[in-house]
Amino acid sequence: MNFVILIAFIGILGALAAAGFFMLRKGHGDKRSPSMARALAVRVGVSVALFLVILFCWWMGWIQPTGVPLSSR
Repeated sequence: MNFVILIAFIGILGALAAAGFFMLRKGHGDKRSPSMARALAVRVGVSVALFLVILFCWWMGWIQPTGVPLSSR
């Protein structure tokens, strides 16, 4: 499970870096290519998919919450 989460985070960061690259790329004037929007859409899609996978794994009982208390009392 840790491997799946790690790969998803790497994919999220990669899509974010690609969007930043497309945003800062020069030579196209004021016209932006749809590549930046596509990269951001991929990032959002992978983030939502990761959340749903974690939620499904918790529902199936494959992962358990740690039980860390929210307050220090």
